[in-house]
Amino acid sequence: MKIKMILPALTEAKSPFWRPIKYSLFPPLGLATLAAYCSPDDDIRLQDEHVEELDTDDEPDLVVIQVYITNAFRAYGLADHYRKKGAYICLGGLHVTSLPEEAMTHADSIFVGPGEDTFPQFLQDFRNGCPQKIYRNSRRDIEGIPPIRRDLIRRSRYLVPNSIVVSRGCPHHCDFCYKDAFFEGGRSFYTQKVDAALAEIDRLPGRHLYFLDDHLLGHQRFATGLFAGMKGMDRVFQGASTIDAILRGDLIEKAAEAGMRSVFVGFETLSKSNLVQSNKRQNIGHDYEQAIRRLHSLGIMINGSFVFGLDDDDPDVFQRTVDWAVRNSLTTCTFHILTPYPGTRLFRDMEAQGRILHRNWDQYDTRQVVYKTVGLSGDELKRGYDWAYRSFYSWKNILKASLGHDNLRHKIKHFAYAGGWKKLEPMWNFLIKSEGLNKMLPLLEAILSKVNRSGGRPQDVSVSPFPAIA
Repeated sequence: MKIKMILPALTEAKSPFWRPIKYSLFPPLGLATLAAYCSPDDDIRLQDEHVEELDTDDEPDLVVIQVYITNAFRAYGLADHYRKKGAYICLGGLHVTSLPEEAMTHADSIFVGPGEDTFPQFLQDFRNGCPQKIYRNSRRDIEGIPPIRRDLIRRSRYLVPNSIVVSRGCPHHCDFCYKDAFFEGGRSFYTQKVDAALAEIDRLPGRHLYFLDDHLLGHQRFATGLFAGMKGMDRVFQGASTIDAILRGDLIEKAAEAGMRSVFVGFETLSKSNLVQSNKRQNIGHDYEQAIRRLHSLGIMINGSFVFGLDDDDPDVFQRTVDWAVRNSLTTCTFHILTPYPGTRLFRDMEAQGRILHRNWDQYDTRQVVYKTVGLSGDELKRGYDWAYRSFYSWKNILKASLGHDNLRHKIKHFAYAGGWKKLEPMWNFLIKSEGLNKMLPLLEAILSKVNRSGGRPQDVSVSPFPAIA
């Protein structure tokens, strides 16, 4: 059977060569995971439109498309195209789970929720000639999933081909997060077996990994076993955590000993009332700056996430947030305009209040205002968001934040990473698109390893060549 798996891009207007580097960061692991359930005799082709032009002249028997909110219209267009050619169309992903009725008009079968149990069942039904219209996830368990079909991924097209996911979901329930819609009706956080996760890591070449898990430190027993197993693997990695997990016990020290060198932290807001409004309880009552000091003492770089446009924000929120991030020497920052995704409690509340401006999903990208604001105008929110990025990544603030570290090595590393990532982004984009970066990586890894093994505390043994992603 000929199977086509597609991750559509936001638009088809530009060649993949000219798309921003953020579209070339990580390969589509979700589709590669589903491919592992197919028969060895199946002819499978996986295409990511972010990094290559799609071949739409082919004639597969089955087309599987992953849909998220900002590629929804493009995904529906591709589904309609292949449907007219006689292919059987499957749609799944976050957006399909949130709005199944919308997706259903463009598909023969849709998948609601995670697909580890439903996709194998669909394949069996399809081969028997009796596929169902809707497949709803009912079993939350990834302990027995097969190895990801990484052979289908064009590694050279991605900045971080060694991305990996060892858990699903998150134990917390923030109102603006897509996760609760996707994992509704069952466990919202579960993990692989430690041995299986370590085996997947062992299959990856090179030293550098990027964990795409929503909360790598979310399950203490699993994370403890994972980090213990990684200590002897000579790996360097990045991941995501919450404030409370960083401050609780010694798990973050174990992560650092295992090779963690950068962490994505959802600070989101400096306002307690905004945290309460967003149901981000894991941040309430915790000292952000204490967590930052702990990470810095371990040599772990910080990518801080912040959301603008919460109801308690005022026109000064942008200046306050940038000043605080610079003063606390955050290596990189990712700023977002509050975006009410369908299926979330935030969307339901705003829709009930008449605050949703439109349903043009292309604009639900956290860079545009799609709802009626409170406390500041929509224009103020957009201008402030744009200003925050310019200000935080100005040479003045990069230098100021770098000098805030106590350790000279960390000062230099901060300046090199923050400056190298944002100020030299066109260079990185050219290297990855021309596939020149992959030719440079072995040499770069060897140089970094030699330099960093010359001395220093345990946390300084190695440095990842990739900055915290912003």
